[in-house]
Amino acid sequence: MEQRVLFVDDEPAMICALKRALRKEPYEILTANSAEEALRLLEKKPVDVVVSDEQMPGMSGSDFIAVVRRKYPDTVQMLLTGHASLEVAVRAINVGEVYRFFTKPFDPVDLAVSIHQALRHKDLIVQSRRLLRKVRSQAAVLRELESSNPGITQVRRDADGSIVVDETREDLEGLIRSMRAAAD
Repeated sequence: MEQRVLFVDDEPAMICALKRALRKEPYEILTANSAEEALRLLEKKPVDVVVSDEQMPGMSGSDFIAVVRRKYPDTVQMLLTGHASLEVAVRAINVGEVYRFFTKPFDPVDLAVSIHQALRHKDLIVQSRRLLRKVRSQAAVLRELESSNPGITQVRRDADGSIVVDETREDLEGLIRSMRAAAD
């Protein structure tokens, strides 16, 4: 599936500049002129990274990012602002858990690199969640086995880490005899 990046900014010139700067990137670029429009778009299409302006009419970028974080927790959020302040940065980090914070004017190369890192970050989060589900599933199978066969999951190891099997010599010799008889 192709990766998607959504840019949200109420200034059409900024949207055009972002699209122009990132036109050769290997992901689909979606755009919205408001937080409300972006939320409608997110309902229809999955998005990997959202890059939003902070100061927009209707809903601020920080508030928008907080909604995205709640509704689409796998989406990585980034914030752009032309009026950087410590208050805006702290709010974006605490409320929206932004991945990266940029000030306008931004360096297109820095933005492109950050988006690539954010896409990789998202891939790692998704892979981590998949592996966690697998581990939990395997643990449930082991619990079920242990419940129906107490002690089956207990493994003894020697100092070298080799598994120690509690079989008597007679059992082993009987096994060897039966294997030889089966081979004849």
